[in-house]
This record gives sequence, structure tokens and C-alpha cells, in this order.
Amino acid sequence: MSSADITTDQLQQSLSDLFAPWVQALNLRVESLHSDGVTLRLPQSDQLSRVGGMLCGQAMMAAADTAMVLALIQHFGAFRPCSTVQLSSTFMKPLSGQDALVTARVLRVGKAMAFGEIDLAGADDGKSVFRASTTYALM
Repeated sequence: MSSADITTDQLQQSLSDLFAPWVQALNLRVESLHSDGVTLRLPQSDQLSRVGGMLCGQAMMAAADTAMVLALIQHFGAFRPCSTVQLSSTFMKPLSGQDALVTARVLRVGKAMAFGEIDLAGADDGKSVFRASTTYALM
């Protein structure tokens, strides 16, 4: 199977099949596929917000890591076991009162490692609020 064969529905099913219940509780939705990655929607919810209705950083990091695993599934055309080695994040501004769009891009894939970057932006205003770079060990 090649990446061209992966559909948004298959990636959505991967969220149920491959991830822990607490990750599933983020209610991530696959919005779109790109030649180099994926975009997910992280719905705004009180369960993921801190004082003042701001999306908590832990939810952003979990959504980013999850999005990159889906981007790797899209890249390979199927799930390939991997493990997060590094996730370096920058929180640029708070996000409140709107869903987040989480865009993960695969930058480079070698035999044993994969590298990517993630941007999280407000779904309504398009303003970037969080950026991350990631490294994964491929099993």
C-alpha cells in the first residue's frame, strides 16, 4: 500500500485502533491529507481547557504527537511501529474559544529515524499558537 492509498477514513480509524483511550478522548478528527502530512482538528472542550478557557499545553503536545504518527502512517501507506525520541515544543500564545487545527509534516525519513514538524493554529483565525519539531525511532 502506498501513501496515495490511505484515506481520511482509514486514518480516523487508526485513532481508535492504535491509540490509548485517553488519546481518543481528545476527539481528534482527520481534516485533510497532504503530500507530506496530515491536518487534524482538535475540538475545543472544557475538559481540555484550563482557567480562562485556554487550551492546555498537555493537550497540544498530545495532539501534535498523535498527528505526527498519523502523518507517518500516511507516508508509509500503513502503520509502522515507531517511538517518539524527541518532541521540542514552543508555545507562542494562548488559544481559547475555538477548535485547533494540527498540521503535521514529515520532513525526512531514514532507515531508523523519521523527522517532522507540527503547527497548531486556531481553526477560526488561522493564527499559529504552537510549533513542535519531532524525531521518531522506526521499529
